[in-house]
Amino acid sequence: MQVLKNGLNSLEGGLQDGAEFDLVVIGAGGAGLSAAVFAAMDGAKVLVVERTEFVGGTTAWSAGTTWVPGTHHAAKVNASDTLAEAEKYLNHAVGEQAPAALREAFLNNGAEAVARIEAQSSMKYRPYPKHPDYISDLPGSTLSGRALEPMPFDGRLLGDLFALLRPPIPEFTVLGGMMVDRTDINHLLAMTKSWASLKHSVGIVWRHLRDRLTHTRGTRLVMGNALVARLLHSLMPHTNATLALNTSVDALERDASGRVVAVRLSSATGNARVLAKKGVVLASGGFNRDPALRAQKLPGVPAEWCPAAPGHTGEALALARSLGAVEGQGAQSPAFWAPVSLRKRPDGSTAVFPHFVMDRAKPGMITVNQAGERFVNESTSYHLFALGMQAARQAVPAYLVADAKALRQYGMGMVRPGGKGLAPFLADGYLTEGSSLAELANKLGISAEGLARSVADNNAFAQTGVDTQFQRGVTAYQQNIGDAAAGGRNPNLGEMSEGPYYAVKLYPGDIGAAQGLQTNAHAQVLNAQGQVMEGLYAVGNDMNSIMGGVYPAPGITIGPGLVFAHVATRHALASPAALGSNP
Repeated sequence: MQVLKNGLNSLEGGLQDGAEFDLVVIGAGGAGLSAAVFAAMDGAKVLVVERTEFVGGTTAWSAGTTWVPGTHHAAKVNASDTLAEAEKYLNHAVGEQAPAALREAFLNNGAEAVARIEAQSSMKYRPYPKHPDYISDLPGSTLSGRALEPMPFDGRLLGDLFALLRPPIPEFTVLGGMMVDRTDINHLLAMTKSWASLKHSVGIVWRHLRDRLTHTRGTRLVMGNALVARLLHSLMPHTNATLALNTSVDALERDASGRVVAVRLSSATGNARVLAKKGVVLASGGFNRDPALRAQKLPGVPAEWCPAAPGHTGEALALARSLGAVEGQGAQSPAFWAPVSLRKRPDGSTAVFPHFVMDRAKPGMITVNQAGERFVNESTSYHLFALGMQAARQAVPAYLVADAKALRQYGMGMVRPGGKGLAPFLADGYLTEGSSLAELANKLGISAEGLARSVADNNAFAQTGVDTQFQRGVTAYQQNIGDAAAGGRNPNLGEMSEGPYYAVKLYPGDIGAAQGLQTNAHAQVLNAQGQVMEGLYAVGNDMNSIMGGVYPAPGITIGPGLVFAHVATRHALASPAALGSNP
């Protein structure tokens, strides 16, 4: 693979104006790199264009979970699951909010996509023993088998290309850059109680300490960083692949028949027009960093609340729309969501921390609005939680509240479990402490009476195990992200009685685009008349979500991104090459 780190015409050789490629992929996130890997494996000459200095996009910051039903991994943990059951689940969860034909294409091609990329590249997955679908009370849902996780990866295998991998969010690492996944976290928390956990913990810490002698961060990669690293490693041996970083797309060009045949590129070091004989695949990450589209689609949600990577500016989507492409319609929401907390870093940047599963669903914690009242099931999925914040009265910001015991046990956002080192978080206001609930409410500026009632109700629910207000802890998904080891009647409920009490402010943060370009089942972009725009494909968050803005399971952006990358490249490479190169 040729890598152009500094743009187009640099000391590395650059791209000649008029250079020809079979496939041009716009964006080097998970979906774009997957498309490039599939194309390279087929022998195609492929160019990947990335506007930032890193590869990986938001995928590199994610858990890397890849939701694909029916793969050969499923039988290892759930032999009874079928594609028919997965289809039933999606039909109930998504319904008419997205075309059924796209869900069918996803299900029919998923197993092949996973099997092929594992067999012919460095990509390797594992199923987690228990990883439930999020709306687990719907027919067809499962507790495991559909969600795949990337295997940890040794970043040293990338050599000099390790520096191209988008680093993880610092607040998601420990010990100055050591990545940990939930398996690691469980071992670290249990290292004083289990020999196996102690052995695992010592092993990863020792590896990290050795890494820091030669690297700026740990090279044992997990989650989304591991997924992206595996895709990048898969491209390395392919001389038919080129990666152009720090490069923007200025135009998509069509020939006389209307087919997209060329792309105009620019960088600080030059410009080039390159030909795309088989097609262009849009995988730029969606609209979330486009100020105009944010104002239109996400009113009242500042970009500062978005925890996604910086590259998805919507520029590639605008170019497609200028040629007649249209966005999909009818979704539950134009974006996917999670509650986030914010903290200023020493360098002046803002850390945006998504509260996925580690705190808000645990016993001893509730979330209230400015009236001190609960307004949502704290144990529902992060997507529904953040939508609930936006729908409720006086719930932006909301307040995640815990007693001292829960803080020690689970941590709160950027505050680690253990209850140590709270002073910096208290000093800068990220964490608020009150010796009593009344003092906490006064410091937060919320109703003390409302908070007292909410805590009293929670404590009563914890005694009975039944939340009569929001039915917290009634589904398998909710129970899975609670704490059965806490010993309560309900793994998501626990008494709040040990002072001091703590709170962290939460905001609804968009974690990715759900609304993208309308496509058919081959991932071909469509115009307003539903006609195919020849030579143009969209995958990842550039493609209108097949989930219709619903978040039915973990990894429902990365999974379809992988599968439709496979579908798009297969279709493009099977099509006749563009006959002409003139627009």
